[in-house]
Amino acid sequence: MTTNIADGRAGIDAALVRRLIAAQFPRWSGLPVTPVAVDGWDNRTYRLGDDMTVRLPTADGYVPAVAKENAWLPRLAPHLPVTIPSILATGEPGEGYPFPWSVRGWLPGETAAPERIPDMPGFARQVAGFIRALQRCDATGGPGAGAHSFHRGCSPASYDEETRRCLTALTGRIDTAHAARVWAAALEAPWRGRPVWFHGDIAPGNLLVVDGRLAAVIDFGTAGVGDPACDLVIAWTTFAGDSREAFRRAVAQDEGMWARARGWALWKAMLVLTGALADGDADLAAEHEHVITEVLADR
Repeated sequence: MTTNIADGRAGIDAALVRRLIAAQFPRWSGLPVTPVAVDGWDNRTYRLGDDMTVRLPTADGYVPAVAKENAWLPRLAPHLPVTIPSILATGEPGEGYPFPWSVRGWLPGETAAPERIPDMPGFARQVAGFIRALQRCDATGGPGAGAHSFHRGCSPASYDEETRRCLTALTGRIDTAHAARVWAAALEAPWRGRPVWFHGDIAPGNLLVVDGRLAAVIDFGTAGVGDPACDLVIAWTTFAGDSREAFRRAVAQDEGMWARARGWALWKAMLVLTGALADGDADLAAEHEHVITEVLADR
């Protein structure tokens, strides 16, 4: 089959991965290549044999993450309480595929769906412990927040224009007056601390559990050094009630951090809600409208 990368994800398939492995890493060419059960959007991931994965960016904007993760994940890994991806090899463009790519070790576990976690407050404390440990890692020379992190780690003001467009589009659908106040509070609480490591996408799909406990954290594509407020968004997207309070206490951040985190959560939820309404995706709209409701109700 002819590989077509023009439309991003659609041009990447198992046949392409087999060709890339055969051409660049022939020692692994006899291993089966199979799609993973839960895949991402920024990258496509395939299992290679029993012990490895192949990860390929889907577009130009995600390419900087390859070199960043290859350089920094081995340095961060010894200082973190759970496993993170290990880099085994870096591939080059080829076989019609235009980007660098990587081979990594396979990590056991399942994504952190609520039904797999019997003790959600305990899990919330484990996630908070990971975030705190990541913040303690030496940030010297680390990649400063910016375009490579899609502005995670920067001020939420990076998305001010987009947020204000969403507020206009969602008038009558959500409490936009309240949402505007939450957004203003996020912009009025600038980060004044020293830059620290942040993950950038602490979400159930990037958290692996074994026996209901956090076992690994994956996808550091938006990681960098800056303001870690973006890593608190999980408080509203995943946690609620006792688990949210457990997370809040364990992660131990100040009120300015929480104000910016609310801004990050609100921006993303409004952006996705606006798109879902335009596309007629009722389930996606309901999911992100719920997040907005949680953010606005949490004072």
